[in-house]
Amino acid sequence: MSLTAGIVGLPNVGKSTLFNAITQAGAESENYPFCTIDPNVGIVEVPDERLVELTKLVEPKKTVPTSFEFTDIAGIVEGASKGEGLGNQFLSHIRQVDAICHVVRCFEDENVTHVSGKVDPIDDIETINLELILADLETVTKRYERTEKLSRQKDKEALKEFEVMKVLKEGLEKEIPARALEFSKEQEVFVKGLHLLTSKPVLYVANVAEDEVSNEEENNYVKQVRDFSAKDDADVIVISAKIEEEIAELSQEEKEMFLEELGIKESGLDQLIRAAYELLGFGTYFTAGVQEVRAWTFKKGMTAPQAAGIIHTDFERGFIRAETVSYEDLKEAQSMVQARENGKVRLEGKDYIVQDGDVIHFRFNV
Repeated sequence: MSLTAGIVGLPNVGKSTLFNAITQAGAESENYPFCTIDPNVGIVEVPDERLVELTKLVEPKKTVPTSFEFTDIAGIVEGASKGEGLGNQFLSHIRQVDAICHVVRCFEDENVTHVSGKVDPIDDIETINLELILADLETVTKRYERTEKLSRQKDKEALKEFEVMKVLKEGLEKEIPARALEFSKEQEVFVKGLHLLTSKPVLYVANVAEDEVSNEEENNYVKQVRDFSAKDDADVIVISAKIEEEIAELSQEEKEMFLEELGIKESGLDQLIRAAYELLGFGTYFTAGVQEVRAWTFKKGMTAPQAAGIIHTDFERGFIRAETVSYEDLKEAQSMVQARENGKVRLEGKDYIVQDGDVIHFRFNV
C-alpha cells in the first residue's frame, strides 16, 4: 500500500532542508530506513518499537518495516493557482499525494530572507491555503456550470451532483477548504472522486531555530500555528529542520546521544513520519515467522480478508481464517506457543476488523 505525503511551503521556510534530512538519512538499500527513489521522492521507514521487539522475540532471518513516501513539492508563490512561478507543477504534484505536510517558518534569522519580508507563519499558511482554494474553485466552477445545465433537465444523477457542487462552490468562495465542509456518506464518495486539493488532510510542521527545539512553548510563532491548526482540526509537529539534517548523518548510537543532549526523546522526523501515517487513518499489523518479521500498512476499518489482500490478492480470494494475537499479548507471553496456552490466540473469520498491532497468520486456499 503506497502512501505519499507532499511537503509544501513558501520559499525559505525550511522545506528543502527537511527533505534533505529525509533523503540523506541513508543509502538506497533495504537495510537502511531511508532512501531516495527519484530526485523529489524519499522513502522512509515508519518507526515502530513493536517491530524491534518482535524481531528480538522471533529472531527471524529478515525484518521488513512498513514505509512511507515523502514528495518534495515544487515551491509555491502567490499566484500559483494562475500559473505564477512553478504553480502548475506545484498543483499537478500535490494532486498525486495522499496528505499535505505544510512546513511553516517559525524562526528569526536575518541571514535567511523571507519571501514577504517578514516572519509571519499565519500569513504564510493563508497564502498557500488560498492558492489551493482558488485552484479548487476553478475546478468546481467548471463542473458546477456543466452540472447545472443537466439538472435543469431533471436528470436524477445530475441533481444529486449539483447539490454537492453547490455546497463546494459556496464553501470555497468563502475560503473554506473542502475537507471542512459537511457531506453525507454518498456525497463524500463523489467529492473524493474530484481529487480536490483542499480535500487532502493537512499536518502543519512548525520549523523552529536549533536552540528552540526543546523549549517550543517559548516560541510565539509556534503558539500562533497551534491556535490556527485547532480551527483547521489539524495536528502540529515542531521540528528544527537544521537539526534533522544533522541527525540524518549520524549513526543510530550517535543519534540517540545527540537527542539526549538536546533533551529530546524522539527526532522530529520520526514524529513527522508517525503523524503523517496516522493522519491518513492507517494502522500496522504484523506477520511473524522464522523467515521474516514484517510490518504491513492497512486502512483502519479493514476486514481480515481485505488486510490479507495487501500481502497478495490470492490471500483475500481464498481467505479461510486469520490466526490472530495482539502484540501486547504476544509480548507478555514471549512466544506464540505460550500465547496459545494462555488462550490469547484467536481464530478470526471474514467479518473480523483488523486492529492496529495484531500479529496475524492468514490461512487461505486458492
